[in-house]
Amino acid sequence: MDGIVDLAAAAVGLVGDRRRAVLGIAGAPGAGKSTLAEALVAEVARTHGAEWVAHVPMDGFHLADAQLERLGALSRKGAPDTFDADGYAALLRRLVAEPDSWVYAPGFERTLEQPIAAAMVVPPEARVVVTEGNYLLLPEARWEAARAATDAVWFVTGDDDVRRARLVSRHVTFGKEPEAAALWVEDTDEANARRVAESAHRADRLVVNGPAGWHLAP
Repeated sequence: MDGIVDLAAAAVGLVGDRRRAVLGIAGAPGAGKSTLAEALVAEVARTHGAEWVAHVPMDGFHLADAQLERLGALSRKGAPDTFDADGYAALLRRLVAEPDSWVYAPGFERTLEQPIAAAMVVPPEARVVVTEGNYLLLPEARWEAARAATDAVWFVTGDDDVRRARLVSRHVTFGKEPEAAALWVEDTDEANARRVAESAHRADRLVVNGPAGWHLAP
């Protein structure tokens, strides 16, 4: 079977007798978390209907540039302390506690590089919510609070050279010059990637992003 079909079946299996299950996807910057989340949502929607599944990325909880400037952290944008982790955890808890409500969530505008309030919504019909974020497995209280609101967290891993090249390309796409993009990846993204990699052992499952596609590690 195609890897994404198996992964989607595993995600659906988390629901069991729950009203709603939350699946977290963690991994280093550029590992393919968003691509996997979108593929999972598409496959679950195909088999169970579009309203049965929802996608809520952590990106909407980036601190706005105005706050990063206040904190002197604009040059480290994307690091763990440049997110509203407490707000993220609160949203995930609400998704579980209020499954019959329409729950609004912030999104992230890549062109502006800014969070956008209430850009997405999770409908009451959603039985599976997929959320992805680099730091769901960090051993820090505020991130552990977010992880505690999930039913499982999968960690995405793959070829680091491919991951870094993907990051540089992404930064160029959204406005950085190639040299500046490469420097940002080396100085900022890779520092975050090393920190994230140290938490991989805390995941419930490993998902390999390889040339043959996606698959759960044994």
